[in-house]
Amino acid sequence: MKAARLAHSIMLAWGWRRAFIALAAGAVTTLALPPFNVWPLPFLTFPVLVWLIDGSAAGRLGGVAAAASAGWWFGFGYFLAGLYWVGHAFLVDAKTFGWLLPFAVIALPAGLALFTAFGTALARMMWARGAMRVIALAVALTVAEWLRGHLLTGFPWNTFGYALATPPALAQVASLIGIWGLTFIAVAAYAAPAVLADDPADTRRRWLAPALAVIVIVGLAGYGIWRLDQTPTAFVDGVRLRLVQPNIQQNQRFNYSLRQVVMDRYAAMSDRASGPNGSGLSDVTHLIWPESAFPFFLTREADALAQIAKLLPDGTVLITGGVRAPETVPTDAVTRAYNSVYVLDHDATILSIYDKVHLVPFGEYLPLQDLLERLGFRQLVRVRGGFIPGDRRRAIAVPQAPRFLPLVCYEVVFPGEAVPRGERPGWMLNLTNDGWFGRSTGPYQHLQQARVRAIEEGLPLVRAANTGISAVIDPVGRIVGALPLGTDGVLDAALPRALPPTPYSRWGDGPAGLIVVVGLILVLHQRRHPLNKHSA
Repeated sequence: MKAARLAHSIMLAWGWRRAFIALAAGAVTTLALPPFNVWPLPFLTFPVLVWLIDGSAAGRLGGVAAAASAGWWFGFGYFLAGLYWVGHAFLVDAKTFGWLLPFAVIALPAGLALFTAFGTALARMMWARGAMRVIALAVALTVAEWLRGHLLTGFPWNTFGYALATPPALAQVASLIGIWGLTFIAVAAYAAPAVLADDPADTRRRWLAPALAVIVIVGLAGYGIWRLDQTPTAFVDGVRLRLVQPNIQQNQRFNYSLRQVVMDRYAAMSDRASGPNGSGLSDVTHLIWPESAFPFFLTREADALAQIAKLLPDGTVLITGGVRAPETVPTDAVTRAYNSVYVLDHDATILSIYDKVHLVPFGEYLPLQDLLERLGFRQLVRVRGGFIPGDRRRAIAVPQAPRFLPLVCYEVVFPGEAVPRGERPGWMLNLTNDGWFGRSTGPYQHLQQARVRAIEEGLPLVRAANTGISAVIDPVGRIVGALPLGTDGVLDAALPRALPPTPYSRWGDGPAGLIVVVGLILVLHQRRHPLNKHSA
């Protein structure tokens, strides 16, 4: 049998050949993610990981060390191919940061792969015979991915469940169990074909796990199709949004001498008529500009505020990102600032301010800031001392629309944390600047994760991005309208209406945790009561 021969050759691989197999399998797995979206591909790559762990049995510590090594190489390939675009940020100011490019592109995947190594080591400790080892892997990798999303400020980017979130129908289960529950299902289903290479004498048992995986996938698709059919997009009466995607290059966005050029561009694009018979901003209730829109402190530039007041007609509100200096510090003495969201009315009066809470390490601040600055390191943003975190996430009241929850840049990728409990808004607003990452896969991945947050919470999500992808997403993840990556443009759209709270918005990660616990109990039961006298 070909599957058995392939599995046998992978299990017997050792040294650099074994490392290369794991690295290649991890790298190929990223093709399941946007913009490629070949979501069935992990059915070929996760069995390879299972067979590598199978082949670890003869190693030290009961094979735990060898399994960890295989997991690290798999994770390194996955994150290297999936996060290569981080390197683009170091080329924006190559003179200052270019020397760090190799370290960033290699060190970040290497560090994240430690979580995958932990997951495969944990799986090896629980390894069982037959299909139950697939459940062991799902339990262990879900725990490892959850830890990756929470430890050291957390970085849940491209967790394995996002591969199954690509088809809108399959993604709907996130409204029940969130991305962590979807991660468990994804790992278990994708790894199930590994069982086909087991003892050829037990044909019925070999096909059971893949058959169950197919049944689960079909069941998820059926639920998703039903949910999408039962939930047509409805819109909030009287709300008309205009999203501006200026496509301003990074070397201009932070250049103070170009402040008037930047403001004129925003003003001209914002006042662009809606179609051949349009009327500028007269029918727009909410004008939205992206993260850190200005190369200056907005509240300290009277000319910019006057230009905004002149631009906005009566009844139109501007929501924009902007860097905010602490109120009591003179402009020439500012060493740290906030990454903020402003709400301004038609006469440029500031109605509300939100300060970004979850900052990007090394991008917006340096851990151990004083020490690393003395060693010559700097964060990527051109704010001396980096950004100051806000005090808490909170929904903001805005005229003529439901309250909204501001999420700046990658704050939107944190499941369960994005929407504070007890402060359910009417919509989420994600202001971002993916221009750091060029025309790479990063912005597509970012959009997908924002879309899954909308499904989890049952809330519409509006996304304004400097270089794209700007979009309006309804509460079941349908993209109502979008602007392509790397282009300038204006998107006019109505605001989708929120759904009642989803099970995930009420119970959080509890159901996913229960799934993992049940899986763990099944694995431990199998180990204590094996079906035959042989053990894993």
